[in-house]
Amino acid sequence: MPIATPKQFAAMLDAAQKGNYAYPAVNVTSITTINAALKAFSDAKTDGIIQFSTGGGQFASGLNVKDAAHGVIVLAEAAHRLAEKHDVLVGLHTDHCQPKAAEGFLKPLIAATAERRAKGLNNLFQAHMLDASDLPLEENMALSKEYLKLCAENEIILEVEAGVVGGEEDGAAGGEDTPQEKLYTTPEDMVAVYEALNGIGRYMFAATFGNVHGSYKPGAVKLRPDILKKGQDAVVAKHGKEAWFDLVFHGGSGTSLEEIRETLDYGVVKMNIDTDTQYAFTRPVVDHMMKNYDGVLKIDGEVGNKKVYDPRSYLKKAEEAMAARLVQAAEDLRSNGKTIFGQV
Repeated sequence: MPIATPKQFAAMLDAAQKGNYAYPAVNVTSITTINAALKAFSDAKTDGIIQFSTGGGQFASGLNVKDAAHGVIVLAEAAHRLAEKHDVLVGLHTDHCQPKAAEGFLKPLIAATAERRAKGLNNLFQAHMLDASDLPLEENMALSKEYLKLCAENEIILEVEAGVVGGEEDGAAGGEDTPQEKLYTTPEDMVAVYEALNGIGRYMFAATFGNVHGSYKPGAVKLRPDILKKGQDAVVAKHGKEAWFDLVFHGGSGTSLEEIRETLDYGVVKMNIDTDTQYAFTRPVVDHMMKNYDGVLKIDGEVGNKKVYDPRSYLKKAEEAMAARLVQAAEDLRSNGKTIFGQV
């Protein structure tokens, strides 16, 4: 059962925390991108996380439907079946869900897991993300507590965020006018998050340290991984070692290897990757089209070449390239070769 059970997913996070590594968490929108993720995890012998956003769900549900929750459920069900053929553990996770969308997105997804559990089946999802970081921290935590309780009832881990990740990623946007101080979660905020959520259920925390969604050139973004250390130290100093957070790194595209590895020392167990894998997927498609221009198009009354305009001819290349980029991510995060499949 390669889609992890709640117990196995918790063990994955524990293993990463103990082993000082993190899992690549890749956003998908289709069966092809799900297969790319599964290929990468298998090739790298790493456990991993497949993620679904509201925008990805809308896309997957079809242009005439555009129902984010329905599309994500379809993708998650497909992932359960496809993952059966792989010998690694995979967690299914939703990405940024903002408060205005939570009622119509997270609650139906939590209900879908509850329905499966009632039948004795594995959770449909192992984790969800509520991104209420645009709210004042007190309001953020009040809403996070509500959803953490719902998740805990179904052995689902909730990811929360305090502070704002800059840039834009599939509807989650910090905005160009985001105050600089909001890009850096303070130690005081991290203590407040722990005190608000402790004892309700297991959660992951996306603390911000200058990270930005999207692609950027080296030096354009001022990351401060030491923010994570200071926050962890503040929480542990007040509440003990058991208060150490499972942290999440958003906006990792374009980050130097040195900075990625530094965050692992401070408790990051999951790094989201979307922009880089989108580019990796698209690049060979563009190459295919440019090299086979007169085959993929029926030019000047000709008939083209079915072998090169068959979508499989270029989507296979896209899947291969996306998987290769994810293998690199696993190596960067030191999760390669560390699957706990068969151990838990």
